[in-house]
Amino acid sequence: MPTFIIEREIAGADRLSANELKEISARSNEVVAGLGVPYKWLTSYVAGDKIYCVHEAESAEIIERHAREGGFPANKVTEIAAFIGPQTAGA
Repeated sequence: MPTFIIEREIAGADRLSANELKEISARSNEVVAGLGVPYKWLTSYVAGDKIYCVHEAESAEIIERHAREGGFPANKVTEIAAFIGPQTAGA
């Protein structure tokens, strides 16, 4: 299944409380459960006025549907072409 990075512009995202982040997470989980299609939220990063999320879905359209139904912005949705990290350099 393709993996996507979603850029969500949310003013003051880095100042959201633990409880607010918990509520956002719960809402996302509810929407995922109700989509009726394969969908997996892998992780998210809160940085400044943005939240960057990594999700697996069959298409960008399904990512956008998740955002609409959850009431979340999805300002930019990009399919991930490859994953790299320190281990990519080899041993």
